[in-house]
Amino acid sequence: MGVAQDKLGVQVGLDEGSSSARMSRYESGVHEPSYLTASKIAKVLSVPTAYLYCEDDELAETILLISKLSAERRRGLFEELMKS
Repeated sequence: MGVAQDKLGVQVGLDEGSSSARMSRYESGVHEPSYLTASKIAKVLSVPTAYLYCEDDELAETILLISKLSAERRRGLFEELMKS
């Protein structure tokens, strides 16, 4: 997303000295951040928290696109999907 790991870590409240290493471990899957930390990361990146938990890139992008819709358009999309 174009944000350096160390800067992202600091923005979510991690210690400056270890933020890059911790973010790297989160990204590689060595460690999993708490939900609170994941929510902070998502907020800094301007994505829904669910985006960070997707194993499928297409689903992650779909979540991102849907999150940008107005509430009315999301509701309409939901109704259309429920008809299927």
